Parts: sequence; structure tokens; C-alpha cells
Amino acid sequence: MPQFADRWAKSSSPTIGEKIKETIRPAGPLKPRLDAAIRQIQAQVSKLDSTTTRLKDRDNAIFNKVVQAIQRHDMQHASVFANELAEIRKMNKMVTQAKIALEQIVLRLNTVQELGDVVVTLTPAMAVIRNVKSGLGSVLPEADREIGEISGLLSSILVDAGQLGGYTLNFEAANEDAERIISEASIVAEERMKEKFPELPMGDKLPSTEGLE
Repeated sequence: MPQFADRWAKSSSPTIGEKIKETIRPAGPLKPRLDAAIRQIQAQVSKLDSTTTRLKDRDNAIFNKVVQAIQRHDMQHASVFANELAEIRKMNKMVTQAKIALEQIVLRLNTVQELGDVVVTLTPAMAVIRNVKSGLGSVLPEADREIGEISGLLSSILVDAGQLGGYTLNFEAANEDAERIISEASIVAEERMKEKFPELPMGDKLPSTEGLE
């Protein structure tokens, strides 16, 4: 498919119509734009990873306060700290799930080699990106903006790829695939949370606070 090969790797001399189109929506070779999108997603994954580290440190500190309050039989403060801890863990799970989902998108985008791959891969990827953006918007405003930029870039690539190959986008199948990615990310995130974070102490079964500072 020569036309796609040209648009995949290099630019050709634009026609007048293409120049007009460029003023409305920047286009260009697909592969460099896809590579740029992958780099942006990887950068976002690194930021989310740093966020989970900060949340884990905060979790450790508050968990320690819960334990100490219970040891003092100060159940009022223990309850306040426990509620705060629950919110932090909820946020951490959300961030972890988003990070895992984006990692899956990067893996898929790195396998793209042909025009059909672009359409098949990007359609569910767009749905996952929208889901991640929606979930993180309330807790990480800066991530909402950055993921919005990634979504816009992937959307323009998808539109161009579809036009070049004359493909009809199957959004129903794509949404099912996206839901599967999100579901799997949620399961993995839940497992990681159980592995990394101790359960709250109940009754006289108090864990040691050593190492939680």
C-alpha cells in the first residue's frame, strides 16, 4: 500500500487542498506522530508512578497514626484517620489502575506496523484514554489536561489512518476491548493494593508500627 507507506514514514508534497486542511488540523506522517503519542503516554505513566509513591508514603504515615490512636484507645481519632486512609487508598487504586491501563496501551501501540493495525489498535485505545481521563480528572487536574492532549493526538492519527485505508471504525468491538483492558487493570490494581498495603488493625490485633515512619 504505497500511499500508506508514504504517510507512515515521510511527507509528500502537499496539494492546495491538503495545505488548507493543515490549517484546520495539523497532519503529517503517521509513524512519527504515533511515536510522539507513545512518548507522551510513557511520560504520563512515569508521573502516575511518582504519584503512587507519594500516596504510599502518605498511607504509611496515616496508617501509623491509626495504630497509635487505637493503642491509646482513642477511637474517635482512630476513626478519623481510618476514613482519611480509606480515601487515600481509593485514590491510589484509581491512579494505579490508570497507570496499568496506559501501560497496556503503550504495549499495543508499540506493535503497530501496518495501517490496519493503527485502526484496530487505536479505536479501543481512545476509549481507554477517555476512561482514564475521566477517572483522574477529579484527583489530578494536571493529568486531565495532559491526557486530553494525548487523546487529541491519537484521535487525529486514527482519523487519518481510517481515511487512508477506507476503514470503517467498529466502535462496538472497540468498546468491548477497552472495557476488558480497564477491567483487567482494575483487577491487577486491586491485587497490588492488597500486596503493598496492610489492613487496618481490628480489636487487639495490632500490627507493629516499626518501619512505618
